[in-house]
Amino acid sequence: MRTLTIILRNLLGLAFVVFGANYFLQFLPQPPPEPAAGAFLGALVTGKVLALAKLVEIAAGVALLANRFVPLALAVLAPIVVNINLFHGVFAPDGLPLTLGILAMELYLAWTYRRAFLPMLQPRSEPAVAFAADTGGERDTLAAWPRR
Repeated sequence: MRTLTIILRNLLGLAFVVFGANYFLQFLPQPPPEPAAGAFLGALVTGKVLALAKLVEIAAGVALLANRFVPLALAVLAPIVVNINLFHGVFAPDGLPLTLGILAMELYLAWTYRRAFLPMLQPRSEPAVAFAADTGGERDTLAAWPRR
């Protein structure tokens, strides 16, 4: 299981780094999109939304490859993965098998890192105290957090 997690984490990270970088460097040839898909992508490109999404993909992909902030990278990539699957499901079904594989990797990794997501799934939570009289005036800082 641990080996599979490492392999899938690196594959997912590599996919997002490569496809994100391809948007800017255009080293992978792409066929012209269908008219409806082209119009949708054109709107995303014109509004600079796609460029921002590709930068986020590259950053999250690097985090996955470096094995740093993996739960954060997975949380940031989750809506991107959903939208990629929706795009291919609606506009370009030929690419759907690849995107479903990416979705499967994302879901598997989210499941293996599920303990990191548990605090986000609490129905009610309390904010951290920044400067509490309850703690004797000690300041709640990153230095006080436990290190692994």
